[in-house]
Amino acid sequence: MKCINKKPVAAVVCAFLLLLGCCTGCGSLAYDMAYRVDYDVSSFNVVSRQDSRTAVPFASSVCVVSGDLAGEEAPDMTQVEAAGLFNVDSREVLYAKNVHERLHPASLTKVMTALVALENGQLNQTLTASEAVNITESGAVLCGLKKGDTMTLDQALRILLVYSANDVAMLIAENIGGSVENFVEMMNRKANALGATNTKFMNPHGLTDSEHYTTVYDLYLIFNAAVRYETFNEIIHMSGYQTVFYDKDGKEKAFNKPTTNLFIRGDYQAPANVTVIGGKTGTTSAAGNCLMLFSRDENGSPYISVILRAEGPDVVYGRMIDLLDEIHK
Repeated sequence: MKCINKKPVAAVVCAFLLLLGCCTGCGSLAYDMAYRVDYDVSSFNVVSRQDSRTAVPFASSVCVVSGDLAGEEAPDMTQVEAAGLFNVDSREVLYAKNVHERLHPASLTKVMTALVALENGQLNQTLTASEAVNITESGAVLCGLKKGDTMTLDQALRILLVYSANDVAMLIAENIGGSVENFVEMMNRKANALGATNTKFMNPHGLTDSEHYTTVYDLYLIFNAAVRYETFNEIIHMSGYQTVFYDKDGKEKAFNKPTTNLFIRGDYQAPANVTVIGGKTGTTSAAGNCLMLFSRDENGSPYISVILRAEGPDVVYGRMIDLLDEIHK
């Protein structure tokens, strides 16, 4: 399915939604959020000008899809709960399976954590750990932060996205938001601003919470915003990260870990003429194996691909290869 202005059906749907937004104050289909004239993140926002008030479609610059979508030779998406492939520039949806189903995102949550931090912090600012970094959940990936440890936001973002450390997510949240709770509110406000209205964050790391969920489509919207940042793109392309931070007494603490993304590590190869720039992995027992990628074709055109709740690491990478193969069909 083509996105805005790409097919007559899409055009009719969008026109209907614009009319509905203007007449009843709400839009549906891809977005489910209230309309207010003075609220610049409504589904159809109103831009004030000196001589006019013009209704601007909120989704005019992003892909829109209402349901499942697959070509004649659909990729193998068995053992995967939800998946989507989106052409960023043309705003074309190339594949969609359960893209609006609410699911646990695991550490894909950290893309929003990074986005909010990039928008509200400075890379050179120093972050100081409190007791909030003491995560005791079994199996949680940790950097080993202790109360009083310090590092810059730049270091924290690299450890967050390369190694997926959950304690570093808490460090970022508390220092950028003033408290973890306030930072999570910032995450949810940003999600609404992007139109990701089937998303609710309860924490900045993605460890399992029954009320913490998102969708493939919402993750596309979030990732699409994050890749606008050069620093974000640089980090997700790194094969590993080595640095030194400091404890409360000023003593050095070394960090040296490879990326969790097996495409970037070279363990898996994308289809011919597709280059994986980077992405984010996530795994919990509730979420299964999750993977989100930013890729380019031979012409440099960008794509975002998302898989949620795959039944194992081999499945998530194998199905992602099948999904990326749709780029040239």
